[in-house]
Amino acid sequence: MPINYLADVPSDILARAAAIRVAVFDVDGTLTDGRLWYGEDGRETKVFHVHDGLGLKRLKQNGVVVAIISARISHPVALRAEELGIEHIYQAQDDKAACLLELLDALHLTTEQAAFVGDDLPDLPPMKLAGLSVAVANAHPVVAEQAHWQTRKSGGLGAAREVCDLILHAQGKDAAAVPPQ
Repeated sequence: MPINYLADVPSDILARAAAIRVAVFDVDGTLTDGRLWYGEDGRETKVFHVHDGLGLKRLKQNGVVVAIISARISHPVALRAEELGIEHIYQAQDDKAACLLELLDALHLTTEQAAFVGDDLPDLPPMKLAGLSVAVANAHPVVAEQAHWQTRKSGGLGAAREVCDLILHAQGKDAAAVPPQ
């Protein structure tokens, strides 16, 4: 039984999502709400949503590779990726499209088998390559306009989980099932 918010996903988006073997996420504005937090000591902190984390774990448990490509370097991102078991994490990537192509080459996958989720202009080049490009709800209007699909939730507030659920749903897996521990 489909999750209600996925019941009205167009068939062409479901077909794209069914082909996905690697889901790649931007960080700032996508896995986070986009705000940068600095403590008095200059250290950066980030806030991640637990629902997104479970969605990413579920993708991995169902054979979809999860990757992160970020233009910035952030220790909290490395910590979160380690906690979730994400092996493919690329930080300080000024050319996200080239990074995506290198990842696909290493995984022996095609662009049609990749999803890229982003929110702002630096995400457009890899989004244009991906078989499924997704903009979060609060994405820059140009990014939202050019994406194949847009989440209902904003970055850092469950948008990544929507993408994970979409992919699992399109691949005939119950996105709401409790994962094995």
